[in-house]
Amino acid sequence: MIRDPNDILKYLDENIEYGWVGDNGIKRVNNMDNFRLHYRILSNKDAIKYGVGTCIEQVSIMKELLDSLGIESKMYSTRIYEDESFNDLNKKERMHCFILYFIDGRTYQLEHPNPDERGIHEYKNEEDAIRYLEDYYENMTKEEYIEKGIKFNEEDIKRKTTEFYEAKEGLTFKEFNLYLNSLDKKKIK
Repeated sequence: MIRDPNDILKYLDENIEYGWVGDNGIKRVNNMDNFRLHYRILSNKDAIKYGVGTCIEQVSIMKELLDSLGIESKMYSTRIYEDESFNDLNKKERMHCFILYFIDGRTYQLEHPNPDERGIHEYKNEEDAIRYLEDYYENMTKEEYIEKGIKFNEEDIKRKTTEFYEAKEGLTFKEFNLYLNSLDKKKIK
């Protein structure tokens, strides 16, 4: 029985591994090979059935469970921006989805997909949480680039964070990214 965010975390620990099922039917756990080529967002029901989900599915499941408890929450994606013309299917994806929830004027992040940060984290407010997570993933990319000897400038690792409202079943990674871009454009107007 799920009664609070701690129960959600326990439920995910027991039922969901980081992974995905591609359009070719192959289930992958902790393996992102050919992700851009074969990934399609699973429904929450299918992610639970297969016992896998990327950060996209896991955040969607957390949102559904928080909603069922009457806890206000918001889903976000922080990513290195890719425009409509980006089409390098071999490039490593640079996106992480996360969820923030709010209880008694406090802001929390429920993190499951990133095993290094798994748990419930409290922040001063929503803006601090977003800033912390952008910095965290920018630094992770920077460290990886330095370790691999990849030349970069600060713009190469800069993150864009977007609140999103659904993880529509069947979308490819590129289609999901374009959905996020469309939400950014709506904010600008």
